Amino acid sequence: MPKAARIPSSITVSSASENSDTSQFVTVALFSGIGLLISLLVVILGIQGVWL
Repeated sequence: MPKAARIPSSITVSSASENSDTSQFVTVALFSGIGLLISLLVVILGIQGVWL
């Protein structure tokens, strides 16, 4: 008698996509945070010639 399809395999796929989404969010958050930090330092230090 054939066995039914395994449900855990579909759960594994969904958790993998969630991990991918989390990884993308962390990458974007770090990139944005670094950009904001650099912008803040430029404004605080009053560096001239950086802004167009």
